[in-house]
Amino acid sequence: MENRQEKFKRLAELRVNNALKAIDLIGNLANKRNYDYSEADYKRIIKSLKEAVNTVEQKFKGDGVKRFKL
Repeated sequence: MENRQEKFKRLAELRVNNALKAIDLIGNLANKRNYDYSEADYKRIIKSLKEAVNTVEQKFKGDGVKRFKL
């Protein structure tokens, strides 16, 4: 039976590799020979990806829940 560290490593490798492949496929959309898009279109894609990465980073830092303070 795998322990929690082994499970983390196994799932992290699988999920990160899947995410990298998906990002690579998104990058293929930049080919102007095959696709037509505006600057606003690709900026929305980049913004969304950056927000997703920032969310993951905050979860690892333990800052996932933002709280109001005076």
